Amino acid sequence: MKLLSVLVALAGALAGCGPVRSTANILDAEVQIQAARTAGAEKLAPYEWTAANLYIHKAREEVSYSDYQAGVDFAVKASKYANEARKRAMEAAGSDTSSGDSRPTP
Repeated sequence: MKLLSVLVALAGALAGCGPVRSTANILDAEVQIQAARTAGAEKLAPYEWTAANLYIHKAREEVSYSDYQAGVDFAVKASKYANEARKRAMEAAGSDTSSGDSRPTP
């Protein structure tokens, strides 16, 4: 009887992990997307920017259907593309300033 009680309690505790994990991953992806926006990824890395936004939208959709693992997977992809968008945008912004004329402006 004690074993059954322990198993039921353990199953209940594990059932709560899905929503917490998916929410944490979605929040992380949103932070990455905001960092990419700040770096100018909308214009400088449009492919990665669009992919990140579509994946975060899909992650939220899957979580709304209580498919937490799919939500986590899409949130991780959104994070990856947002991070890549930020990197590409920063590289593009850096190359724009370094390729200009080296003469000082009056």
